[in-house]
Amino acid sequence: MKLSVLLDRARDHALPIIANITDEDLSKPTPCADYDVRALLDHLLHVVVEFQKLAEKQDADFSHTPAYPDWRERYPAESAKLVRAWGEPGATEGIAGNMNLPAQTVGGLALLDLTIHASDLAQATGQRFEPDPEVLAAVSDLVGQMGPMAVEWKVFKEPAETPADASPFVRLLATTGRDPRWSA
Repeated sequence: MKLSVLLDRARDHALPIIANITDEDLSKPTPCADYDVRALLDHLLHVVVEFQKLAEKQDADFSHTPAYPDWRERYPAESAKLVRAWGEPGATEGIAGNMNLPAQTVGGLALLDLTIHASDLAQATGQRFEPDPEVLAAVSDLVGQMGPMAVEWKVFKEPAETPADASPFVRLLATTGRDPRWSA
């Protein structure tokens, strides 16, 4: 399935989670130990903005995460731009900017962040999240390919233990180092 279609589906699942975050939620912890809800919203929006550049073969800057005080308005617009950018002819071909990885892989990383961080935000704010099945399959494939390298780069923690009856999504979260039993 085309990457932009998968990104659009991931976006469709993330938008309601983000729209339902209240001001009272912003200081809550998330499954990402380094981020509370507010910081994770800034991180996710920054990923969305910078991955647009990578789709256009421009360099991205992840050296710092700016604050996005207008995240409620900006996230829907910027995530729509992300979907369009990765749907442009040639976006998934060649090398993506300064990440020096195949563009298809880099676009997959955007899909991964949209999916996993939407889940993180849902868990932190008491919302239910279930990814699109085809997005889940694509993200699971990517994590399976990149898992050891992502742990080495400290993008993922070591995989967490998973209950025997865990769903495929819970297994994916555990593979990224998230504790399936995490709760705010």
